[in-house]
Amino acid sequence: MTWILPVMVLLLAVVSIWLVWHLVRQNRKLADLTHTIQNATRQKDPLEALPRDTPTLEDLSNAVHALAEKMAAGIHQVETEQQKLATILERMTDGVIIADGTGLVTLINPAANRFFEPREAIGRSVVEVIRHHQLVKAWQRSRETGTPQEESIEVPITGHFLHMIIQPDMRSGDTLLLIQDLTRLRRLEKVRRDFISNVSHELRTPLASLKALSETLRDGALNDPEAAPRFLGRIETEVDALTQMTQELLDLSRIESGQVNLEMEELSPGKLLKTVVERMGMQAERAGLSLTVEADKTLPEIKADRTRLEQVLVNLVHNAVKFTETGGSITLRADRADNMIHFSVSDTGAGIPNEDLERVFERFYKADRARSGGGTGLGLSIAKHIVEAHGGRIWVESVEGRGSTFIFTIPIQ
Repeated sequence: MTWILPVMVLLLAVVSIWLVWHLVRQNRKLADLTHTIQNATRQKDPLEALPRDTPTLEDLSNAVHALAEKMAAGIHQVETEQQKLATILERMTDGVIIADGTGLVTLINPAANRFFEPREAIGRSVVEVIRHHQLVKAWQRSRETGTPQEESIEVPITGHFLHMIIQPDMRSGDTLLLIQDLTRLRRLEKVRRDFISNVSHELRTPLASLKALSETLRDGALNDPEAAPRFLGRIETEVDALTQMTQELLDLSRIESGQVNLEMEELSPGKLLKTVVERMGMQAERAGLSLTVEADKTLPEIKADRTRLEQVLVNLVHNAVKFTETGGSITLRADRADNMIHFSVSDTGAGIPNEDLERVFERFYKADRARSGGGTGLGLSIAKHIVEAHGGRIWVESVEGRGSTFIFTIPIQ
């Protein structure tokens, strides 16, 4: 039995050597792991980490903590960028829709919702959301060809003019749809065309008359002592009309562009109306019309440009005189409503057709009955801009054959 003791000692030595080797190996693994984590917090590629001295468990804990902080900072940055993108998309006036490879909507901003008014757009197909054949066809062409497409439509019900740009992503299969509302641009273009057409029309008549009169004078009427003064008087009338139109166009252009500075002062509404009546009284008397003022003396004063408001009122009274038959009446009123003074000019004249009520303040617009009455068709447009420059608004109430009432408001300061 003497051999047992040496054998046990040998086995104990082998076990001890194995344990030491195993602990060293585990410690090296721990060192490598710690070293890798520490380098991951400093480098883009952890494989570039260099070996270092054997760390402790505290080193490993610190490295893991640093890595967690870096990951948290990265997540925060991504969330911040997402919030910025969401804010931009929410405030964009253009509509944005993103669809995945199966044609289902994954993102839609509020502008696109306003254009198409879909119900729960996310997860529904593009066809269900946009619901316009031409736009759907353009989207399908873009997916099939892999090329950007553009399409424009006019929505019949709302009258909006929409322009869509489709941009496909062939790698992911997603599609970006950008929708622009060009309604205002189209309206401005129409206004520009109408303006040019109206100016041409208004200039053509007096210019044609001037040409005919001058040719008549040259052909012999100039030597006729009776005809010559009559023709010269008509020429003077046409020149005055052209001068008036030019001045009103210049005034309108300056007011619309904000180049006219209003000279504000404290004004009594009642006194302002009486001044206008004094200016227009003779014209009304010649036309056989009564011109009266109704205004409470206790009305508060307003802060406004006296000259410009008189221009508005004179224009309204002039129109009332022109379209009211002899024996009729015109009444100027001033009343208070909340923080506004309401000025009105009422007549017992021919009235305005219902279909013309919304257009009487357009430049050069004239109802059929007004075309024989002369004028440039700019007066009411100028009045509208002057009132709006004071922070008020102007409108008309009328029944054809029973007279009209033009009303505008000026804030009480």
